[in-house]
Amino acid sequence: MRLRLPTEHPAEPPTGYKIAHPVLSQDGARAGFTGVSLGGALPYGVVADASCLYGRRHRPPARLCDCGFHCVHDRAAAEALLCTAEHRGAVLLEVTVLGAYIRFEHGFRYARQRVRTATVGPCGCGAPAVALADAGWGRPGRLALAAACAGCVRGRTSVTLAAFARLAGKGLRVVAAPAVAPVASATAAAPASVSRTVGAAALPGGLGVPELVAEAALLQARLDWFQSQLARLGEHGTGGTAGRD
Repeated sequence: MRLRLPTEHPAEPPTGYKIAHPVLSQDGARAGFTGVSLGGALPYGVVADASCLYGRRHRPPARLCDCGFHCVHDRAAAEALLCTAEHRGAVLLEVTVLGAYIRFEHGFRYARQRVRTATVGPCGCGAPAVALADAGWGRPGRLALAAACAGCVRGRTSVTLAAFARLAGKGLRVVAAPAVAPVASATAAAPASVSRTVGAAALPGGLGVPELVAEAALLQARLDWFQSQLARLGEHGTGGTAGRD
């Protein structure tokens, strides 16, 4: 006798929580996420369908396989995963579970999802994030990003939170978690490499005060960095002239 799972008919799609790494396409035109476990090899967008990573010809989530998207019921359980060293750079996602799903004690395994909200944790220095910057790793054609404040963006490729949401599309909301502790103003010297800010040139309409403040803070950090580089070049130029005399 074939075992059948009980069928549910919810009035509205269930909500779940998971963690993922934000990613940016190599050309800076698209944004999305990549998982933190086996599914991390396949980045996904705001609305995505699951596929079987083992190459089996069945529709996820198959009962005798572990394919499909995964999430947990409780937001606190997902936040707890961000405490581990390998997941510190991930963000918290609130998702809508779509299509067929299998319900477990702690969460769902399911066929389709829509990411509604991405909550970006504080920068590594403890200040609230205003941007997502190059995390130093990635997937083929995708650059992994991590939270960064205006003072720590420095010379890295970065996008503001509003720009990431715009590039991801489909109504995604990207919000910053509050600071973890009081932080002094950043005065560290920037590295001698030029960065590019993707998507910051054209601001979308309807931005609120927090988003505009974040954009302004990031631009000010860029300006401070360029001024420091100009000052260094001026000092080197003066020293070289004196040596030749």
